[in-house]
Amino acid sequence: MSTPDLALDHLPAVTLPELEARAARLTRVDRKYLLTYEEAEAVTAGLPADVAALEIGGRRTFGYESVYLDTPAGDAFAATAHRRRRRFKVRTRTYDSGACWLEVKTRGPRGTSVKVRRPRPAGAPDGLTGEERAFVATTLRDAGIDPAPVDRLEPVLLTRYRRATLYLPGDGARATVDTALEWRDPAGRSRDATGLAVVETKTGATPSAVDRLLWARGHRPARISKFATGLALLHPDLPSNRWHRTLRRLDATPTPTR
Repeated sequence: MSTPDLALDHLPAVTLPELEARAARLTRVDRKYLLTYEEAEAVTAGLPADVAALEIGGRRTFGYESVYLDTPAGDAFAATAHRRRRRFKVRTRTYDSGACWLEVKTRGPRGTSVKVRRPRPAGAPDGLTGEERAFVATTLRDAGIDPAPVDRLEPVLLTRYRRATLYLPGDGARATVDTALEWRDPAGRSRDATGLAVVETKTGATPSAVDRLLWARGHRPARISKFATGLALLHPDLPSNRWHRTLRRLDATPTPTR
């Protein structure tokens, strides 16, 4: 059964150019929360009146597809699993509009996430071109990370989900709500989390209005990574202690109905 899109028509709209100008947040503090679909509905219904929803072409929820790359030895996964300071993620991301990006995420000062990206042609293969590998290597080097693994990067995980993006004008921040999450690897293994929603706030050092609303409702940040948690779901032999509680919830939550 498919997951219905969240009801966001009660919120004012913000355009993509407005959102990028006011709250791009490519360097930010990320806080993630794992909610049931019904809890996510309650949170979006209780948002402050000035919170706006991204709207493009009359729509407020959009399909995302990300392909994560790692080495055959799992360098990126191991760095995440063991919380190494110099960890990284490399992915391609395609929107249902057809736009596509190559993105590199690293860790900045004081626990911030730094995302650097460049456009790539729609429909391009999941593997990287030589020029794209050079871009990734330069980005890692600039972040103080050894670029040696770049030549061995290959697609290891595909994720799909539905995303709504919120603009929080009082904080100059944004939040996203992801539903209908599914994972698939090149060998055909697949899992989904249709009964859950991942809420992520992308702020400066100060928590946002959405964080405070979630805390007031008893929700606390959760350990979840679409990349690492997805690989751990599909490959139980991988180290997964960091996401043990999250994995148990993913295994136990039913599909929502409306």
